[in-house]
Amino acid sequence: MNTAINIGMSAQDRKAIAEGLAGLLADTYTLYLKTHNFHWNVKGPMFSSLHLMFETQYTELALAVDEIAERIRALGEAAPGSYREFGALTGLDEAQGGEKALEMVAQLAADHEKVSARARSLFPLVDKAGDQPTADLLTRRMEIHEKTAWMLRSLLEE
Repeated sequence: MNTAINIGMSAQDRKAIAEGLAGLLADTYTLYLKTHNFHWNVKGPMFSSLHLMFETQYTELALAVDEIAERIRALGEAAPGSYREFGALTGLDEAQGGEKALEMVAQLAADHEKVSARARSLFPLVDKAGDQPTADLLTRRMEIHEKTAWMLRSLLEE
């Protein structure tokens, strides 16, 4: 039985793209965990609205994690899936604990921008390899992260 991958991309390109996506996956999972943490621990006058907003955001991120990991697998590589691996690959900081509501909002806005920038940084490699499915995934992720960052930043304006 032939199990070789033959999707019109070299093994080298598939591996390089999967490695880039592994970083995006780590960032997305770290942001998921941080958002879920803030959902549980937010307090103050904005509790109700932020609690619900954070729930919507972490639910979307949970779906994104699966989509990114499955793209890595479709490219023929193993997806990272441990805290150790994610910690080594992510460019985001974990929550420290004790953040006030608006600090949570500011951190999440900045983190969504960082994740969007990470996704954007993969385009030269993806374009060179003609990897339209990954380009589509990256475009969707950027759109969501940039819209979410805008909404979060709007809460910080007076």
